[in-house]
Amino acid sequence: MKRAAALVLFSSLCLFGQSRPLDEHLAHETTDVRIKTFEKLLAGSPNDVKLQSGLVSAYLQKVRETSDFDYLTRASKIVDRILEKDGGSFTGLRFENEIDLQRHDFKAVAERAQDMVKYEPSDAGTWGNLGDALMELGEYQRAGDAYLRMFALRPGLSSYNRMAWYRFVTGDPDSAINLMRDAVAAGDPVAQNTAWCYAELGDMYFKTGKTTEAAEAYSSALTLFPTLHRALAGFAQIEAERGHTLEAIHYYERAQSIVPLAQYVGALEDLYAKAGMNAKAREQRDLIATIEKLGQVTNEKTNRNLALLLADHNRDLALALELMKAELPVRGDVYTWDAYSWVLYKTGRIEEARKASEKALSLHTPEPTFYAHARQIEAGRTP
Repeated sequence: MKRAAALVLFSSLCLFGQSRPLDEHLAHETTDVRIKTFEKLLAGSPNDVKLQSGLVSAYLQKVRETSDFDYLTRASKIVDRILEKDGGSFTGLRFENEIDLQRHDFKAVAERAQDMVKYEPSDAGTWGNLGDALMELGEYQRAGDAYLRMFALRPGLSSYNRMAWYRFVTGDPDSAINLMRDAVAAGDPVAQNTAWCYAELGDMYFKTGKTTEAAEAYSSALTLFPTLHRALAGFAQIEAERGHTLEAIHYYERAQSIVPLAQYVGALEDLYAKAGMNAKAREQRDLIATIEKLGQVTNEKTNRNLALLLADHNRDLALALELMKAELPVRGDVYTWDAYSWVLYKTGRIEEARKASEKALSLHTPEPTFYAHARQIEAGRTP
């Protein structure tokens, strides 16, 4: 489930600005250094589109590292200024795609990118945006075609990564793993981008039963970027599968301290309970309640990960169902159908759950959770 969300945050520095000398100079600096540099330069030249683009790219990278969406708001304000000055700015429109992907407005991105490639068919980044949006909408054939166009125009880490993900979701894990190996071999000046691909490779290995290879990939990711939360969570999954509860807790705690994702909260609640650390388990349960309240305050209509978490714990199932019903019209991929099937099952709607599960399994995506859910749903027992 993490990857779907990860995909929409991946491409900011991969797609923008690597040809510009200043960005090349800053590529090996931390994201914070890049942000401070561009902010200082932009203060002296507030209308410089290249500097604006560099700062937007850095902000988007920071969102990816921290899930702090205040940086997305900052990026959006700059993009608004670019488009106010020139409504046809290709740079501005591409950034608008990036921002809308992260806001889960996939239909808007697909429509905009489809128009953009008609006028600039040689722009690899726009083909990548188009493929990303179509993957989330569940339009896999069109997504694959878009990624192929991107790959033909710019073979490299970003296009290898996307092709790998497409192959994995559409049921070809061996090809996916080979392509992800190509992605890490291609590398990127921004170390975190290469580390991200190592973590993705680790996930693919783990989900296909190659635990030793998964651990090696996660280790490589952390060597490049020691605070990569998803690599730490990968190690946590491995330790949990091995029955090493305390070790799994250690890794999840580290991941959660960097980015407090809902799935880390749920995993820690279960692991604390298993270890007899009941007070800490209650703290995580209270945190889930806080996440729910924040969603209500911000009028959050969709949250697939929260819906899954609630279903896993048989908690607030009416809210989980409400979240999934809102999610489906805007996100029709197999991960959404799996989450919907699980929520339906937990609410006792077995026949509907079976139909949703069939859609989740339609591509033979090698996601163990899909099949675990499907087995319980097919058994037909009321949860």
